[in-house]
Amino acid sequence: MLVETLKALFQRDLLRLKQEMELYRHEGNIWLVDKGIANSAGNLCLHLTGNLRSYIGAELGQSGYVRNRDAEFSLKHVPRTELIAGIDETIAVLDRTLEQLTEAQLEAEYPKQVFGHPMTTGITGGCWKINY
Repeated sequence: MLVETLKALFQRDLLRLKQEMELYRHEGNIWLVDKGIANSAGNLCLHLTGNLRSYIGAELGQSGYVRNRDAEFSLKHVPRTELIAGIDETIAVLDRTLEQLTEAQLEAEYPKQVFGHPMTTGITGGCWKINY
């Protein structure tokens, strides 16, 4: 039950992110920042997908993904098609990873202390900062 809920939530929010990327009429605007805005939509997209592919795909699913967190914020003008492909790949990685997790794994402590204290894998999975 928890796996299906997590999959549905991640898919809903990642599809919403994909829709947001597609709504930009001018692709270059994905990379603009204005006064009071710390990061562009493009960099936030890279960061969200990198975060999920690292903490869930690589850590729990042994996907082999190697995160470059600095690049998530320093890369500019990545084509929209690549951003969308990254979102689609993230959805696929999360689905594969979550499908293979057992109830015992979901109840086990997550291998890393992401928020500074121990949490179960199931709770951690529900807390990723996807809803910016």
